[in-house]
Amino acid sequence: FEMPAISDNIRVSRDGQYILATGTYKPRLKCYDLHHLGLKFERCLDAETIKFEILSDDYSKLVFLQCDRYVEFHTQQGRYYRLRIPKYGRDMAYDRTNCELLFVGASHEIYRMNLEQGRFLKSLESEASAMNCIKINPENELICAGTTAGRVEAWDPRSRTRAGILDCALQALNPDTEVKAVPGISAINFRDGLTMGVGTTTGQILLYDLRSNKPLRVKDHMYGLPIKSLEFHKEHANDLVLSMDAQTVKLWDRESGRPYSSIEATADFNDLCLYKQSGMLFIANEQAKMQTFYLPGLGPAPRWASFLDSLTEELEESMVATTYDDYKFITKEELYDLGLDHLIGSALLRAHMHGYFMDVRLYRKAVSAKAPDRLQTMKKDYIKSEIDKLREKRVQVKSSLPEVNKDLYLKLTADKMEDNTKKKKKKEQGNLLEDNRFSSLFTDKNFEVDTTEEAYRLINPVVSKLDKGKKSALEKELANAKAEEDEEEFRQSGDSDMEDSSEEAESSSDDDQEWTKEIKREHKNIQNEKREAQRQQIAAKREEKLLRIAAKEHKFAELEDDQEVKTKKKKKSKQSLEDRLAAESNSMEDEVQKSGSGHTFTFNMEKSKSEKRKDVLQQKHLEERKEVRRSAKHLKKDKLPPRFWMGKRVR
Repeated sequence: FEMPAISDNIRVSRDGQYILATGTYKPRLKCYDLHHLGLKFERCLDAETIKFEILSDDYSKLVFLQCDRYVEFHTQQGRYYRLRIPKYGRDMAYDRTNCELLFVGASHEIYRMNLEQGRFLKSLESEASAMNCIKINPENELICAGTTAGRVEAWDPRSRTRAGILDCALQALNPDTEVKAVPGISAINFRDGLTMGVGTTTGQILLYDLRSNKPLRVKDHMYGLPIKSLEFHKEHANDLVLSMDAQTVKLWDRESGRPYSSIEATADFNDLCLYKQSGMLFIANEQAKMQTFYLPGLGPAPRWASFLDSLTEELEESMVATTYDDYKFITKEELYDLGLDHLIGSALLRAHMHGYFMDVRLYRKAVSAKAPDRLQTMKKDYIKSEIDKLREKRVQVKSSLPEVNKDLYLKLTADKMEDNTKKKKKKEQGNLLEDNRFSSLFTDKNFEVDTTEEAYRLINPVVSKLDKGKKSALEKELANAKAEEDEEEFRQSGDSDMEDSSEEAESSSDDDQEWTKEIKREHKNIQNEKREAQRQQIAAKREEKLLRIAAKEHKFAELEDDQEVKTKKKKKSKQSLEDRLAAESNSMEDEVQKSGSGHTFTFNMEKSKSEKRKDVLQQKHLEERKEVRRSAKHLKKDKLPPRFWMGKRVR
């Protein structure tokens, strides 16, 4: 399935033979025949389609709600009729029992059009200013419309009166959620005659029993994006809910709320459609190709795609992908603000991209615990500011030098003074010290240069260009300087410019040589520091190993007077291969004997990593040789025929 740019809506006909999809650009409709697995026809439209419905069992009767307030009716031949509704529409539904089309949009009315009579009927008036979605219960024909005020209004089609109002906005909000606007209703669907699912514009799904005004379950997508589609899957012993926003499609159990699976978006999702009696679903999204997914756990493949069952059996894996449902994604900065940075590396945090996944319950507890701390910090900041105001009245020795990046400030000041004394001809350039955009460079500690960092030491920054003598002299001069500095103007002449340029070239070449020497010297210092740190690390490991060996228990055995110590051993060259291999395998345990004292001291020696590696490779090589080795019994030498000479056999 493919569109020129993006796909907006996708539907499956009631007979399951055709898939119809709308998209842009240009606005068009595409119909695919599933029996032939090909495109049936393609038809261009005058405007973009917001919603469309299939009135017949196949593709022969269609109705389109377009973005320019027009409603178009199509048949097999093409467009049949076109009319206009009073307000911009957002959703529509078709009542098959009464043959009525219902439209909702930027109005407080639900427009009714009877297709049998061919005229508009009296509208249903709502209390809301606008409505986002509408759905008709297939069992009891109850009409439910979702408003922008977070309410669901139900209408009885027999009496054309409002049956009730359900307020979902307060139930969708948690105590710790930040409320920026009232959550509206963006999606409605029914599982049966009593169970209803409601999706909000803030990313929550609420499951209701129509006999109660409290939700049975509330599910949060954690993205804060509007829920675009809701579907119930109750076939093949499943009881799942499929909820879709622009970023993901989540499948979860209706009773327990446990996540079943999820589909992440490569482009923003627009619409979701399930193929009945199967595990296949179609998604319209913000890219050319429409996405098709097959989940064997939901049901078998359709008849026209039966080859998928054999493929999934071959590709079936035992590993189950981890779904991060009921988790909150927070960045490292937010983690430090909450005071949970000590959890980094533990099982409570799961690293992902530029942050971490955290359980929502832990996140809510941390946020609720941080609220009183925030008040305490505000009190401390206020007290500190008041104390600073009192200190300002005292006699203080003020310094013109900043507290942050003092060396950089001195370097820039020295460069400015040198430029003024050399009388250089220059175009007017911005001064970093006087520019308000860079004022936080010398006041905010977050911008302080770390002079101990290796990268800073290697690149030889501009601060190191300032001599130590100049630095101390300039520091004293600026410390005792007056608040207002006198500005002097110098005349500019061509001769002086030539001399200054030549002097500048000579000084720059000398500076380059000095910088090169300083870089080499600094590089040597860094290498020496690394070697010293490596030596200390090796010495610490050696000391730890000796302590571990000394902590082991040693065995002592006393010999009797008449018992002698056997010190003679058979030479290794005269031992058999079996004895040598046994000796090597038991080389971990060595015995040192002393015949003079009559005591035996035994201890265990640990093999080094290189010896262990050699043993593993040798064992592996022997096993490979055993597998490759072939017997030579089948190689038999042919017997030569006997030879006779003078009547006697000579061979």
